[in-house]
Amino acid sequence: MTYMRTLLATTLVVAMASPSLAADLPKTTVNVVGNLGITTQSRELEAPFWNTEVREKSGGAITANFRPWNEMGLKGSEVFTLLSQGVMNIATAQLGHHSGADPINDGTDLAGLSSSLAEFRKVSDAFFPMLAGYYREKLGLELLSLQSFQDQILYCRAPISGIADLKERRIRASGASQADFVGYFGATAIDIPFGEVQPAMEQGVIDCAITGSLGGYTARWYETAKYLYTLPVNFGASATVANAAWWDGLDPAVQEFLRTEITQLSERMWALNAEEDQVGKLCNTTGPCDLGEPAGMTLVEPSEQDAELRAKALVEAVLPGWVKRCGDICKTSFNEHLATLTGHTIN
Repeated sequence: MTYMRTLLATTLVVAMASPSLAADLPKTTVNVVGNLGITTQSRELEAPFWNTEVREKSGGAITANFRPWNEMGLKGSEVFTLLSQGVMNIATAQLGHHSGADPINDGTDLAGLSSSLAEFRKVSDAFFPMLAGYYREKLGLELLSLQSFQDQILYCRAPISGIADLKERRIRASGASQADFVGYFGATAIDIPFGEVQPAMEQGVIDCAITGSLGGYTARWYETAKYLYTLPVNFGASATVANAAWWDGLDPAVQEFLRTEITQLSERMWALNAEEDQVGKLCNTTGPCDLGEPAGMTLVEPSEQDAELRAKALVEAVLPGWVKRCGDICKTSFNEHLATLTGHTIN
């Protein structure tokens, strides 16, 4: 079954679902800021969910004003601050964008921590209670769901044969964790907004950039980047979060309805990203590609030695850097919630 058929089947199943919690819901309007609007996850799942599905499943009781953060002129890192101030009611945003203000946001998606999307899902589920408590106590936010994008991989202008080739390259990294990771291999991390990556690469400001396997295709990074190195650095963790004061003021039935539906939306995002990961790699290279012409990039697959170096970078650079930024709360939280699962303990 092709990617588009799978997406259509998923949409039809959701559309046919019974609105089990819709009876007698009070009229409620929700102001929602969505994640990066150019992604298929936002266009095909998130936008229809808020613009149509919530209203239909609630029998017209709940309506949403929805807009992705990039269409509001934001860079992404402001979203949770604005949410905590009550500027919006619910928002979905990438956790890496918020790791500067609160380094604990990197906890589920530290560069090099998970080797596959399935492993990353287990880490996210294990860390959810810790993150939810932190958000409520420290940020005044209610954590509703965690999800991901595809494998975060490297798009490079010049040939690359393995992870050791990152030395002396300038690499667009998203967040401190990725910066620690590429820095371990002698690269220089550059902080550039997603929408500015393609011209920066074309002008030679950067040599490589990290993003999702499909996200880079839809953003046409292949126009300059000719080599796709598929070692997963991390997975683009994101969260859907509500302003806690607003959330607490909702009717309990509305809370239950929204939490149930958002949880189901998150499951669809996980499923879509698992499929999009392979779709993106095919579209960027030789195809087949249902989304357009194959880009013709050279596919560079990681070796066993690359996987070993990724783990070494985690232990020697990423985990120490994270704890240095975050302190004892991150060390304790990691050891309590993730040490057994990941096989790593922070001393």
